[in-house]
Amino acid sequence: MSIEIDILNGDASWKRAEPLLRAVWSPDAAEKQPWADVKWAHADLRVLLDAPDDSGLACHVGIYFRTITWNGHKVHVGGIGGVSTRADCRRRGYASLALDAAVHTIRANDAVKFAILFCEPHNFAFYQARGWHPFSGEVYCEQPSGQIRFEAMAPFVNDIVRAPRQGKIDLCGLPW
Repeated sequence: MSIEIDILNGDASWKRAEPLLRAVWSPDAAEKQPWADVKWAHADLRVLLDAPDDSGLACHVGIYFRTITWNGHKVHVGGIGGVSTRADCRRRGYASLALDAAVHTIRANDAVKFAILFCEPHNFAFYQARGWHPFSGEVYCEQPSGQIRFEAMAPFVNDIVRAPRQGKIDLCGLPW
């Protein structure tokens, strides 16, 4: 058995990713989350990992590229979002493999200075064990109502070159 990992165009691969994301985050489960009303950006790329037993898509990681501002300075970043693993495929290392593939893809973009993701408290240890650091500053983003301070989930950063740990980040668009 082998594990297949595809890195595909975000929009073109949505049909393949959507059933997994809806299974992990059913409307009933999602509506209870602090981020239930957040309007999210669409992934530029998607890491899709198939289960080795040919049972279908096991894991998804969205990749985002954007120029943001940090303390008023423009910075090109990579984003990670929509990390999801099918319930029957968890605790097998699939999310780690998919996350590694996503970070490797972000690193291949020479303009990217750091990566950023947003997560819930129960995932803090997972990301910290993989080299992600809490960002203790403020994060702002766009929503249909205008610019807001994004506090629905905690920001974590990864040193592609060197990531800030504090300050003010404006995502200059929707969160991911």
